[in-house]
Amino acid sequence: MLCGAFLYCACQNQTPEVPSADADLTGTKVDLSGVVTSAKKVFLLNEGGMGSNNASLDFLRISDASYITSAFKKMNPGAAAGLGDTGNDIAVNGDEVWMVINNSGLVEVVSAKDEKELAAIKVATPRSIAFDDKYAYVTSWAGAYAIYGPDYSITDFKNPKGMLYRIDLKTRKLDSKAVEVGYQPEGVAVHDGKIYVANSGGIASSLPPAYAYDNTLSVIDAASFTLEKNIEVAVNLKNVYADGKGNIYVTTLGNFYDVHSGLYRMLAGGSVAKVADYVSISALKGDTLWFVGNAEEFDFSATQRTWKAFRCKDGVLAEVNLPVGILTAPYGLCALSDNAFLVSDAGDYWNPGTVSLFLDGAKKWTVTAGVCPGHFALW
Repeated sequence: MLCGAFLYCACQNQTPEVPSADADLTGTKVDLSGVVTSAKKVFLLNEGGMGSNNASLDFLRISDASYITSAFKKMNPGAAAGLGDTGNDIAVNGDEVWMVINNSGLVEVVSAKDEKELAAIKVATPRSIAFDDKYAYVTSWAGAYAIYGPDYSITDFKNPKGMLYRIDLKTRKLDSKAVEVGYQPEGVAVHDGKIYVANSGGIASSLPPAYAYDNTLSVIDAASFTLEKNIEVAVNLKNVYADGKGNIYVTTLGNFYDVHSGLYRMLAGGSVAKVADYVSISALKGDTLWFVGNAEEFDFSATQRTWKAFRCKDGVLAEVNLPVGILTAPYGLCALSDNAFLVSDAGDYWNPGTVSLFLDGAKKWTVTAGVCPGHFALW
């Protein structure tokens, strides 16, 4: 009887689960049978068209296999401008989703549970974001730009070196201290007290003083928040990843003419070694880096392209069949598991794109996303 009484009281004292505020959002039903993932949601940041102020946030809700579009707008009806102009990166930190909105000069923070806005932090021309236990680190072009005339000549420009900013995770306030890095920094990663910034020189390639792409990976000490060194990799760096086991990977875009894109791995002592050529889109899952490439990447008129994904684990490449050549413009990649991938397709870059699930090497379904769907994050 005493055990029964304790059991009754325990049941009576349980707090009923409160439905999430976004539980009523409906979307496209998809088939997730065969997909094994610990994620509750997969978020997708749609860049929108540059200057069109139409960046948007979608998510795939795993519990009921629903793909929801324009979640930020739906959950924040008071935000008249929506997410803003040109969503450039997205990352999850705990139960928060942080989004980098480039042209609007904002870092938007929303709840991962219901997409409601928590903060909008002003950062000049932000590009990418990463975290440690105290700060969010944001790369910035620091106002760099180039304006082209009708004959493609440059009529005006500004070409300062880029900056790395940090935002306090508790206060969500931008720190007054910043670190100068290379020209037009893109990706950023954090590992073991170091911050790694991939410098592209995407604008500097056509501007003085060097008229060249940047080719450096900046290494910053997190404790002192100072630049330690710049490591030469290859031209036009894009993404940098830390797998949590000491491996640092860098992707490069090449010069779109005679230097191909590639994947590099930083070795002990700070040197780098090329892992593979042809890296257009990539994603890190655990200690495996997945990427998709195309040997014909200089032929912009090609309509039939062969794309493949590769697995990089313990320094070994293994080819995996992923027939994403059936997509028009693969733009973003998300690895749910070793056999399940979400791939976004930008289409014509002006109209709504799509997201497709590839399972065991075959396309399982496709849904409509926002304009230029490009950046995934798991929660």
